Amino acid sequence: MSASVSSSTGLPSSPAADPNRWRALFVLSLTQLVVVLDGTIVNIALPQAQIDLGLTDTERQWVVTAYALAFGSLLLLGGRIADYWGRKRTFIVGMIGFGAASVLGGITQSGTELILARGLQGAFAALLAPAALALLTVTFTHGKERNTAFAVFGTVAGAGAAVGLVLGGVLTEYASWRWCLLVNVFFVIVGLVGALLFVAESKAEGDNKYDILGAITVTLGLGSLVYGFSLADSGWGTPQTIGFLAAGVGLLVLFVVVESKVRQPLLPLRVLTNRVRGGAFLLQAIAGSVMIGAMLYLTFHLQIVLGMQPLEAGLATLPLPIAITAVAPLATKLLASIGARPLMIGGPIIVAAGLFYLSFITADGSYLAQVLPGMVLLGIGMAFIFIPLQNVALSGIAPHDAGAASATINASMQIGGSIGLSIFTAIYVSTSADAAASSPGLVALTAGYSAVFFASAIAMIGAAIIAFIFIRGPKSQLSPGGAAEFVHLG
Repeated sequence: MSASVSSSTGLPSSPAADPNRWRALFVLSLTQLVVVLDGTIVNIALPQAQIDLGLTDTERQWVVTAYALAFGSLLLLGGRIADYWGRKRTFIVGMIGFGAASVLGGITQSGTELILARGLQGAFAALLAPAALALLTVTFTHGKERNTAFAVFGTVAGAGAAVGLVLGGVLTEYASWRWCLLVNVFFVIVGLVGALLFVAESKAEGDNKYDILGAITVTLGLGSLVYGFSLADSGWGTPQTIGFLAAGVGLLVLFVVVESKVRQPLLPLRVLTNRVRGGAFLLQAIAGSVMIGAMLYLTFHLQIVLGMQPLEAGLATLPLPIAITAVAPLATKLLASIGARPLMIGGPIIVAAGLFYLSFITADGSYLAQVLPGMVLLGIGMAFIFIPLQNVALSGIAPHDAGAASATINASMQIGGSIGLSIFTAIYVSTSADAAASSPGLVALTAGYSAVFFASAIAMIGAAIIAFIFIRGPKSQLSPGGAAEFVHLG
């Protein structure tokens, strides 16, 4: 049986004595793997799915964007549902819905149906992901065990996107692109059984009321903002692009006003105004833009320019998760000895170095010389980012806000990924079109991919600067399980 839950705190009454806590960690980490890899697993399969279903290039992008958009837009609501309705219960419902949406996508017969299925996957992932991270937060509350648990969870988060590329390659090569969606049924079954057996229920106590106006404004605001960025490939100055971007910003400003006035906000502003936590959210958003956006164009380069088959392309990305996994133990030790700040500054710099290296790809270059070293650097840098990131972002969070804060972490990555993908697509379209005037074919495509990697590198330099400015405080406060009464903004 699972550990009992304290009615006053919402925390397990004796987490250190719970014999199922490590089994629960496995289940929750498996969930994180599913959520993250599903953002990329279809990337390898997209060329075949595009041929099979007759997708346009715009529809092809929306197969990726629909998932990230629905996921990111609904995460805050999903986090509060988890807090108020019950985190384990929300986790289970999210699992079942995610599995059903995956089956729908696997049997789809048109591009519209596939995009709809991906959107439904994202919507149920918005229940699943914050519930899983909140459960982890209230199960491992302090000390070395919390350090280990978040290191495992962070490693899975960092490697999941690349694992999705490898798994997608295997399934596309030997089965069908449809199995990139249908394979989720296996993960869902394991997750459901594990949750029922090993995960304890917890929820926020007291008289909890949903912030309906806040949910409407933030969902529409984020959706409008991401959709506006997705239109940028046809021009930043078009009325549609400007209109949706302006509407998104306006709705998000209204959301902040609403949250400052309601008694039980969807996202308590204290979660955001903490300087360190706010910096961690921004860093997560930029990392998400690279892992979701830039990695998509790397897979295109491997398949379209270098001519790799899906399996070969998937295996070609394997050095990234291998590097993350290999460096994770070192990152965990360094986190304990030197603290989070040096890792969260140095990690983005290493990632930027890898992306700068990738920006020098050429149409006639080789994988070993032009791609492999860059991916290894990406993996090393991402390990240094993801090991401390989620723990720092959740330090000092009251149990009542665990779901909302967990949702904000996931929302940062998914919204960052959606916006990043849209911006990178606009850069790719513009650069490749200009290059096609003098060097058509693979040379023009490679020029577009190179521009995306260069822009991604600049974004990661920005992430390092953000970490330098915001991730401050005594080492004990920035360490796993440390008190996190950091300076608040404003």
